[in-house]
Amino acid sequence: MPEHAVTFRSGVKTLAGTLAVPRGEGPFPGVLLLPGSGPLDRNSDHKRMPLGITGQLADALGTVGVATFRYDKRGVGASTGSWHTAGFYDNRDDAAAALEFLAARPEVDPTRIVVLGHSEGALHAAGLAAAGAPTSGLILLSCSAMPGEALLRWQSAQIAPTLPRAIRGLLRLLRTDLEARTAKTHTKIKETTTDAARIEGAKINARWHREFMAHDPRTDLTRITVPVLAVTGGKDLQVPAADLATIRDLIPADVETHELADLSHILRAQPGPASLSGYRREMRQPVDAELVGLVVDWVSAHVGGTR
Repeated sequence: MPEHAVTFRSGVKTLAGTLAVPRGEGPFPGVLLLPGSGPLDRNSDHKRMPLGITGQLADALGTVGVATFRYDKRGVGASTGSWHTAGFYDNRDDAAAALEFLAARPEVDPTRIVVLGHSEGALHAAGLAAAGAPTSGLILLSCSAMPGEALLRWQSAQIAPTLPRAIRGLLRLLRTDLEARTAKTHTKIKETTTDAARIEGAKINARWHREFMAHDPRTDLTRITVPVLAVTGGKDLQVPAADLATIRDLIPADVETHELADLSHILRAQPGPASLSGYRREMRQPVDAELVGLVVDWVSAHVGGTR
């Protein structure tokens, strides 16, 4: 499918992305693809972890006659700005500007646009729909339904038992409680006032963390009035699959949920016990075929395409 390098404005920033449009006569249904957290490019690639999530989903949607748009986050790839100083709600503004850009393209039918988000991107997809942005449906992949600070505590509790035995032994030797240490770090972050800060020797995006910890996605979920597909993996250590029930209960619209038993947070099937250590091996594999099939079928059923 032909791909076009494009730019759009979000406030004073210029962001760059890829618009993929099927061959033939449009306008076509469209999907805006929003990646997860961190300095990710339009394909969901980090320089040390090329996940390719949004890039692979764009390719799959293109095979059924759906246009897609994906973009580099601030300070990443060809986009201007600084990732280290962009807040959680700056990312929301960028997503809103990207949706406006996609809806204005003559190749795309503005009445048939789905917003698909993964992880942080799913939170922004929900926020856009809650604010009344022009979308015909949402796809929420690994979407949390609890306040950000509570989610980070949950992550610490899940990850600690999966650490290598040597590291767990060292933590016991040093009498270090990972969850307690995480809580202390959160306190330090909440006391910061700058966009970026150095916490325990590492430079972090402090404003993003403050805003994310305070964000409660349940408020947005209750305001969504368009159809929703929500999928989370049973081996996701960063978002609880149990939140699917909360999403289903809170959204006052048609909601289809799926928990894929072996799926990890990076949307690959993970053999054996859930663990972050398998990510580097798993990301060499494509995004899970069952997940891709659910996404493509749902988009085709709700906004059309050639399937």
